[in-house]
Amino acid sequence: MAITGNFADFSLPELLHFLEQGQKTGLLYIGFVVGDTKNCTTQAYYIWLQQGRVIAAADRLDEKGLMSMIAQRGWISERVISRVIKVDASSTNTPMGLCLKSQGLLEPEQLKILFNTQVLQQVCALFQIKDALFTFDATANLPLAEMTGLSMSATEIILQGLRTLRDWTALADKLPKCTSGLSSLPKQPQIPLNAQEWQLWEFVNSEVSLENIANQLRISTETVQQIAFLLIVVGLAEEHFMGAVSPMSTLEEYTHPVASVEVGQELPEKPIVSQSFLKSLVGFLRGKT
Repeated sequence: MAITGNFADFSLPELLHFLEQGQKTGLLYIGFVVGDTKNCTTQAYYIWLQQGRVIAAADRLDEKGLMSMIAQRGWISERVISRVIKVDASSTNTPMGLCLKSQGLLEPEQLKILFNTQVLQQVCALFQIKDALFTFDATANLPLAEMTGLSMSATEIILQGLRTLRDWTALADKLPKCTSGLSSLPKQPQIPLNAQEWQLWEFVNSEVSLENIANQLRISTETVQQIAFLLIVVGLAEEHFMGAVSPMSTLEEYTHPVASVEVGQELPEKPIVSQSFLKSLVGFLRGKT
């Protein structure tokens, strides 16, 4: 069963978290237009997941992206790679990266470099795309020739992508309101927070608005909204709409002695998501991969 949608309804960070929570396996297609109305082209990206973990990404479907990446670095020629893959019978069910590593042609550190370039850089760059169509196909085959053999949880990718994101234009409509607060969820993911994220987390359940938190922490309201979105999208908190802005309180008054948290919370429902799309998501999550 395939599911389709638009980043206007469901951003890529939210989508990746949803697929991780459902432990989905399949191919996520993302298509968007680049350029102006007179000079525009359609661009596509493909992200493969296995049990909710991201295993490969490419802007092509001929399964030659990873091979080209290796050859361009001068590590192994495409001719040698093709010959090794053809001769090595065990490679039939082995990711190409691990196959080349087993033959002594690639080092573990080189596989990490390839994965970071192929997956982290490409996927995180897509966080800046506002208008894009997506389709997730749970019946698609996994591309062994595009796989390094490494994988990363969607949560890790979301954290790295949002922490380094400079242009938040595409996600501006997704940010919690500055007059809202944050509340914690029954189950919270076990993720490492940086200093600013911990500062904001200490105001969870405090009935203090994001605007007042920003004033108290002496950072911009926009930055606080962005950090709050990160905490929300990885399932650590949810937006708490308040009838009126609460007066500022001291940081110490709302300090939580939380050392670790657990994985497993669904995405908070966003008001802008259509009911029909939510029904499709629920049906899809209940289906088998």
